[in-house]
Amino acid sequence: MEEEVEEEGPMTTSSRHYFGDEPSCSISIIENIKEDYGQFVWPCSVVLAEYVWQQRFRFSGASVVELGAGTSLPGLVAAKVGANVTLTDHANGLEVLDNMRRVCHLNELNCNILGLTWGVWDASIFSLSPTIILGADVLYDTGAFDDLFATVTFLLESSPGAVFITTYHNRSGHHLIEFLMVKWGLKCVKLLDSFSFMPSQKASGLSGNLQLAEIVLNTEVSELKF
Repeated sequence: MEEEVEEEGPMTTSSRHYFGDEPSCSISIIENIKEDYGQFVWPCSVVLAEYVWQQRFRFSGASVVELGAGTSLPGLVAAKVGANVTLTDHANGLEVLDNMRRVCHLNELNCNILGLTWGVWDASIFSLSPTIILGADVLYDTGAFDDLFATVTFLLESSPGAVFITTYHNRSGHHLIEFLMVKWGLKCVKLLDSFSFMPSQKASGLSGNLQLAEIVLNTEVSELKF
């Protein structure tokens, strides 16, 4: 179903996102219209959240970490369907992290909130061992790609068999992403156009070349390293 937007105050809005035909699930998100991009629901988040819902039996009971979660829609859907979820964003983004706590409370969901900066090896990252890593629109700043892939690779190595599921705008082809996957010993096992699985009423509100990729460790490369 289409999202509903309600006014919360002069700087914030509350959007409600529905999943399923009845609908079976809804998530409310607090967005801050005068803050940075970390407090908006971007199209890639809507796409990834829908994918999580459609794959809900896969997520039930899984250990899930969302990177660069921002408003956290995909991670909250994962929690709603029974995953053990840790929502993360930049450790210095205190307003974003605080908003995550508010949204969890609003939806009556118990998620772990963690400040995690890509490419920084502090205690927070060593506490994680996810089976599924989520990232919506985390491939937007090419200057941060190496830090992101370093973090993803570490998390995948910490939990054998884990997968990184990401949605992104394919603005200039897959060449840089493909190069970084090779560099970090990763491989893509599924690549979907978002319009191939989005319900028509949601797809009609999206624009651009939105892709979903499932990425895992390339075990053949990993074996060659040792």
